[in-house]
Amino acid sequence: MSHNRKVSVIGLGYVGLPVAVAFGKTQPVVGFDINAQRIEELKKGIDRTLEVESNDLQSADIEFTDSTEVLAKADFHIVAVPTPINEARKPDLRPMLSASKTVGQALKKGDIVVFESTVYPGATEEDCVPILEAESGLKCGTDFFVGYSPERINPGDKEHTFTKITKIVSGQDEATLETVAEVYESVVTAGVFRASSIKVAEAAKVIENTQRDLNIALMNELSLIFQKMNIDTLDVLEAAGTKWNFLPFRPGLVGGHCIGVDPYYLTHKAEIIGHHPEVIMAGRRINDDMGKTIVQTAMKKLIKNGIDASKAKVGVLGLTFKENCPDLRNSKVIDIITELQSFGIEPVVHDPMADAEEAKEEYGVTLAADKDLEGFDLIFVAVAHSQYNSLSMNDFEKVLKPNAHIVDIKGILDRDAFAQSSFNLSRI
Repeated sequence: MSHNRKVSVIGLGYVGLPVAVAFGKTQPVVGFDINAQRIEELKKGIDRTLEVESNDLQSADIEFTDSTEVLAKADFHIVAVPTPINEARKPDLRPMLSASKTVGQALKKGDIVVFESTVYPGATEEDCVPILEAESGLKCGTDFFVGYSPERINPGDKEHTFTKITKIVSGQDEATLETVAEVYESVVTAGVFRASSIKVAEAAKVIENTQRDLNIALMNELSLIFQKMNIDTLDVLEAAGTKWNFLPFRPGLVGGHCIGVDPYYLTHKAEIIGHHPEVIMAGRRINDDMGKTIVQTAMKKLIKNGIDASKAKVGVLGLTFKENCPDLRNSKVIDIITELQSFGIEPVVHDPMADAEEAKEEYGVTLAADKDLEGFDLIFVAVAHSQYNSLSMNDFEKVLKPNAHIVDIKGILDRDAFAQSSFNLSRI
């Protein structure tokens, strides 16, 4: 170990737990979370997010706790709590500010607090530091110090894991920066990049996903144009992709806790300083409307095929925000469900990865069992789970009515096979 710091991780979700486990393989770590049930599960080696294997979790030296007294054992605090948006699509910093209050109660002289949560530039120093000072009675820059190191964990991705992704680090002064770099370098084999300031590191994080959001928005707009021309968008992208510098983005639903959320943090700050971000907001509007657009297009096709849309039995395969991942946060599949409901249709929703209780609590959706999948006039393949990737034509023949329509949102089905069937397949 190339440092002498005792690490704590505050927030043990999709981001925080892998961070805690990585450090816990090299040194004792304090793992803090306000969810007592989560703490008990982790003590038993159970990770409901499926981000960490049970043997890795049990072999890591982590003291799981919801006690600030235990948290005070550490002197290098990593805050990895969610930073969502509210119903008005404005930043909701309450989890981060609450975490700042908790950490502030455990702060001692010489401690360092590093935030990993996605925020707008300035949030660490302008929003969090005052709370840390108020709760601890200490002075930032004199008694304790802060840094920012944006998380880059991709839920469900077993290749680009915490230790294998270059880590951006920053600190409020040179000494803090070097300590933060040394701590992360002790576990991140991909190395660290020293940002010139905390605000630069915050800005770098928020534009990473804004860039992806805009690229996907372009693909979604192209798909709307090509649909009107009766051209398959994925065929176009496959052809264009033969050029060496054509970027491999595809149209689709843009959900999750990153791409569909982070741009709103940047636009919020931009508007505060007097700039209206037209390009970013245009991309957001396109992506936020895709669920509604996909349903409306499908309903028109049903009617053209002579099916009474109001009486159609509709299925939705997938509810989580991405494939092979149980994360339901900010899933845009719910937009498809909501739009179907506006037509008076209560769809049958199926997802082998999602937690049924969480789906009910989060979205009011009752997940269907495999045996409930039958007699559909219309099915949306919304998430590319492995179980859906392996579906054969025989599987679809068991659950679809003749002349039924399938909307392959993820482009995972065999188009040639469906062309020889009685079913109608469309891709966005």
